[in-house]
Amino acid sequence: METGLLERRYRLLGKGAPLFYDTPLHIVRGEGVWLYDADGKRYLDAYNNVPVVGHCHPRVVAALASQAAQLNVHTRYLHENVLDYGERLTATFDASLDMVFFTCTGSEANDLALRIARQRTGAKGIVCSDCTYHGNSTAVDELSTMFRDGATGSPNVRSVPFPQTFRPLHGLEGEALCDAYVAEVARAIAALQEDGTGFAGMLVCPIFANEGLPTIPEGYMRKVAQLVRDAGGLLIFDEVQSGFGRTGHMWGQQMHGVVPDIVTLGKPMGNGHPIGGVVTRAEIGNGFRDSTMYFNTFGGNPVSCAAGLAVLDTIRDEDLVNGARRVGEYVLDGLRALQKRHASIGDVRGSGLFFAVELVEDRAGRVPAPALAGRLVNHMKENGVLISRLGPYNNVLKIRPPLPFSTADADLLLTRLCSSLGALEG
Repeated sequence: METGLLERRYRLLGKGAPLFYDTPLHIVRGEGVWLYDADGKRYLDAYNNVPVVGHCHPRVVAALASQAAQLNVHTRYLHENVLDYGERLTATFDASLDMVFFTCTGSEANDLALRIARQRTGAKGIVCSDCTYHGNSTAVDELSTMFRDGATGSPNVRSVPFPQTFRPLHGLEGEALCDAYVAEVARAIAALQEDGTGFAGMLVCPIFANEGLPTIPEGYMRKVAQLVRDAGGLLIFDEVQSGFGRTGHMWGQQMHGVVPDIVTLGKPMGNGHPIGGVVTRAEIGNGFRDSTMYFNTFGGNPVSCAAGLAVLDTIRDEDLVNGARRVGEYVLDGLRALQKRHASIGDVRGSGLFFAVELVEDRAGRVPAPALAGRLVNHMKENGVLISRLGPYNNVLKIRPPLPFSTADADLLLTRLCSSLGALEG
């Protein structure tokens, strides 16, 4: 990487602007599941979910170019693209989720979802998990507990322990563990009601991606949905990471058999072109519209919607949801085989093409190994494979490739992961 490029970035964006890896990459080109740096070295991209149908997919590029050559303007004119896309998008959800608001980003989508929930209920209080991130606007930053050691940034927000079986609450198991996590949500709701804030809703990722993709106790989401609604709140699912086929289902919510009141969308929606959205029931959406003047200049513009339509077409025509399920099972089998060979792998989790490999110093004590995880991510980069890490201890390898990922790509990922683990453990 050119030193001058890094110095220019520091000067213009600030040294605090995040970069991946100890030695940052200068990426200049992408194609399918591959990224290429300025020196021509190629990297297997096993991290980026934004290009969900693959980097620079020709179908998406053509749709963007074609529409950009005809018209791109704000959303206060009639245009077929926004309606065609809205119909196609809402048709992928439960029939009750039949109205959409378009935004430019997932942050905007989550910000809008909070506004809708608060307008609907007349309350301000929101419940989230204790290791989450939902965006960077002022409102959703209050929920960024992953950067505050589990605490929230506002008296209007209460955090609860995220559900997991690897480090279970109070050492419980089975239904008792599920009920213990649900009880934490009940306590948070009660606290908001008792202090006069009131309870507007709960915002979570249905697969708890930022929390480390935990194994969720059976029945947790169903019980939480009932609890939230009984308390008069709305259940909001952030599908920015879990949606568009990522889990081997079109939507992460389908893994739980739970239909939320509001869904928020972002990142992979336009395969790299900025577009986000909020999907909800028409009664909720129109209730908000009737009382609030909301518009978004670029949200749902013709070019963005052309990209969104091309993404949906590609997911359908290339059978990427079933492919994610099939290749994902292959990768999980390989990761579990590696777990038997490498003592530092404490747990392997995943669904579809989203995987979490939890690294530990001691399997019996489940002691997190964040330093090893950091070295491993950088070692893998040097070996030509891009992954990242996350979780409350920053010790969980985050593996999340574009959906066209093949078994041959998986073999390369697994081989390089094995060699990197061997080198660093040794």
